[in-house]
Amino acid sequence: MQIFLGLLIPFLGTMLGSGTVFLMRNKMNKKIEKLLLGFASGVMIAASIWSLIIPSINMAEEQGKVAWIPASIGFMFGIVFLLVLDSLIPHLHLKSDKPEGVKSKLKKTTMMVLAVTLHNIPEGMAVGVTFAGAIIGNTGITIAGAMALAIGIAIQNFPEGAIISMTLKSEGVSKSKAFLYGTLSGIVEPIGAIITILLTNAVVPILPYLLSFAAGAMIYVVVEELIPESQVGEHSNIGTIGVAMGFVIMMILDVALG
Repeated sequence: MQIFLGLLIPFLGTMLGSGTVFLMRNKMNKKIEKLLLGFASGVMIAASIWSLIIPSINMAEEQGKVAWIPASIGFMFGIVFLLVLDSLIPHLHLKSDKPEGVKSKLKKTTMMVLAVTLHNIPEGMAVGVTFAGAIIGNTGITIAGAMALAIGIAIQNFPEGAIISMTLKSEGVSKSKAFLYGTLSGIVEPIGAIITILLTNAVVPILPYLLSFAAGAMIYVVVEELIPESQVGEHSNIGTIGVAMGFVIMMILDVALG
């Protein structure tokens, strides 16, 4: 039951964030948006290091492998995986009018939701892999540590859910539909996590690679999209402050609970 709840926590973060569309009348304040984007970036960077890369290195050492090899290979494959998805899936970033991926006739709002869904794929993988490691029992990953990652992802999902739902509302989508679309953008997280859990026994030998793979995918999202969006235009220092805040909070969560 605890594991099931842990897998749902990130999705609940997205849902609660999307629900803010019912509380706000106008567009989200640009400074707040930059702060939240930066905050999400900081959480993902810290989670990638403490929850994924360091456990990957430690686990590889315990398995008698050269510690840095699984971490390096998995990380690069994670980057390439997101690069390929980014090139194939039709999507539209929040601050852009130029669609990316394969050309399609999808609505602008649909492509915006797909962009956020693309962000959430590595996060679901990360949560699933860490809970799988905790279930195995001899990986150095604890349930508390996996729960810390889930909480951290939920914290950064809140602003992402808020930003996408408010942006959709500003595009003329009704509040209820903006909430629904924002919430659905996070559904890939528990689905991906559950699939990983079901394959726990099969992933034991390659778990160090999977941990760093998830880290690479998350860092791709941070560097390619979240940080650039937080730095566009004026008041870029607010985004930087957000990164610092998110990084420290996720680091504290991981060290205190892990």
